[in-house]
Amino acid sequence: MTNNPFPLSRDELLTAYRTMRTIRDFEERLHVEFAKGDIPGFVHLYAGEEACATGIMMHLTDIDRIASTHRGHGHCIAKGVDVHEMMGEIYGKVTGCCRGKGGSMHIADLSKGMMGANGILGAGAPLICGAGLAAKFRGDGGVGLTFFGDGAANQGTVLESMNLAAIWNLPVIFVVENNGYAESTSVEYATAVDSYVDRAAGFGLPGVTVDGTDFFAVYEAAGEIIKRAREGGGPALLECKTVRFFGHFEGDAQTYKAKGENDHNRAHRDCLKLFGARVTAAGVVSEADLALIDREVAALIDDAVETAKGAPLPGARDLTTDVYVAY
Repeated sequence: MTNNPFPLSRDELLTAYRTMRTIRDFEERLHVEFAKGDIPGFVHLYAGEEACATGIMMHLTDIDRIASTHRGHGHCIAKGVDVHEMMGEIYGKVTGCCRGKGGSMHIADLSKGMMGANGILGAGAPLICGAGLAAKFRGDGGVGLTFFGDGAANQGTVLESMNLAAIWNLPVIFVVENNGYAESTSVEYATAVDSYVDRAAGFGLPGVTVDGTDFFAVYEAAGEIIKRAREGGGPALLECKTVRFFGHFEGDAQTYKAKGENDHNRAHRDCLKLFGARVTAAGVVSEADLALIDREVAALIDDAVETAKGAPLPGARDLTTDVYVAY
C-alpha cells in the first residue's frame, strides 16, 4: 500500500481536486459563454486562483461565514454553493440562488455560510466583523473569513476592520488574494510595503504569506490560522500570492501585463497541474482518478449551462419578492 505523505486522505485529495476542477471549468466555460452576449452585467473570473479558495474552505463548515468579492465564483463553489443555482444566477434566471436578481457579483447562499459576493472593493471586511461578533456571542466555534485582492487591501474599510477585529478579538481571518494587479495597477506600484503581513502587524494581527498556487501551502497555513481563531486566539491575516489567468473583467485587453505572462503562468503556475503532478507522483492518486473527475465535472458544467439557458427569466411579480425581511 502506498504511503500517503500528505495531510489529507486519498478521498480528501480527490475532493480537493474536484473542487478546483469545478471552479476552473466553470470559469473557462463562462469565458466562452460571456463572449456570446447572453450573460448580463460584468463577469470577473477566478481561474488560476483555485488553490486559494479550495485550500481554505476545506477547513470550514456551514456555520462558518465568508464574505466574498466581485471575483467570487471560486469562493462560492468551494463553500458548497450549488453550481446549477450559480449558473442560473449568472444568467439572471429565476432558478438562480438569488432568483436572478444579483448576477455574477452578488451570488449568495446563507445556508452555506456564503454571505455574498460584492461589487464594492473591501466591503466584505466590515461585514465579516459582524459575522465574527455574532459567532463569538453564540460561542459556537464559528469563524468568519473575508476575501479581498491586493487593490482592495488599500481600502480604508479593510484597515478599519482589521483594527476593529483586533480590539474585539474576533474570530475573523483576513485573506488577501494577491494576484499582482489591482485591476490594471501593479501591486509593486500601488503598495508601499513588501508584504501585507506588515500591514497586519500594525494592528497587532499575526499573519503569514504563502504561495497561492500551492494547494498544500494554503491548506496547512489556513488550517493553523482557522484553528487558532476557533479556539479564541483572535483575528489573523493570510496572504496568498497567486495569479489570474484572465483579465480583471471579461473584455479586459490586459495590455498592462508583460508579453507571454499569461502563457507562462498557465505553463508553470497552474495550481491544478501542480497539485495533479504531486499527488500522482506520490502514487496516492492515479491519473485515471483525475481524468474521471475531469469528465464528470465537464458533464456537470455542460448541464448547468444548458439548464440555465432554458430557465425562465424573472417576471414583474418577482420585483419585490426576496428583497425585505419581515421581523
